[in-house]
Amino acid sequence: MSLSVKHLLGIKELNTQDIETIFRTADNFKQVLQRPIKKVPTLRDTTIADIFFENSTRTRISFELAEKRLSADTINFSSSGSSVSKGETLIDTVNNILAMKVDMVVMRHSASGAPWFLAKHINASIINAGDGTNEHPTHALLDAYSMSEKLGDLKGKRIAIIGDIMHSRVALSNIFCLKKLGAEVTVAGPPTLIPKHIESLGVTVQYDVKKALQWCDVANILRIQLERQHKPLFSTLREYALFYGINKSILEGLQKDILIMHPGPINRGVELNSDVADSKQSIILDQVENGVAIRMAVIYLLSGKADVVE
Repeated sequence: MSLSVKHLLGIKELNTQDIETIFRTADNFKQVLQRPIKKVPTLRDTTIADIFFENSTRTRISFELAEKRLSADTINFSSSGSSVSKGETLIDTVNNILAMKVDMVVMRHSASGAPWFLAKHINASIINAGDGTNEHPTHALLDAYSMSEKLGDLKGKRIAIIGDIMHSRVALSNIFCLKKLGAEVTVAGPPTLIPKHIESLGVTVQYDVKKALQWCDVANILRIQLERQHKPLFSTLREYALFYGINKSILEGLQKDILIMHPGPINRGVELNSDVADSKQSIILDQVENGVAIRMAVIYLLSGKADVVE
């Protein structure tokens, strides 16, 4: 099994067969994760550098765990306290790490397009762990994988992505991935948080969250990213919660069950109430679990190893 690409820079570069190959491989690794010994020796001769120029908890831990489950050696790099603060360039930083004979780089960066830039200058495979407001491909893959576990084939399924679409790399990668798999996608939220011309990506726009919920099979709720907003885009968080927050009473009024997802971290009481986040309709913790299996699959397939998962 292999992918049609050397790097995982974004969902745009993958074809449908690539996505299906990643899902089938993740199925195998998910079985591994249920064993008493949750480890395979597949990448015991591979070294992976996790290079994060932005803060991260879930994504960093998920990648590190995936690498260790594959028996890879890992190097963790954080720009905080490194030579980056002294003016070292991105290429110099990565080349210094590669000089230590690193085979693969997992990178998160605040600048959109940074992984593409790096891919033109180094030989190691690169996995994009989030670049600015552009893409977060492994998160889109784990989201679609989690949906397919519950719903089967996603062709024709209705997915609503709700919240801060403007600043969300998860939203963009989800749109690309879900459309490739044949799903129908609606984005919903305040007009100030929905990019202009987003309909050109093949999605519909809805400003009434209750109508979006009534339409969909799955609601993927996004965090309000205040750290990326350079000017006020709505009055207050309380106002946002009043008009766009999702609570149990809203779901009960739908008279149907839908799946609830969230990429985390959750602003409880803002975009999502605890009575929804912790409900039976929520598959948020399934997303976290599936993230490890999906990232194991991506790393394995990009490594070029032909070993069978045993």
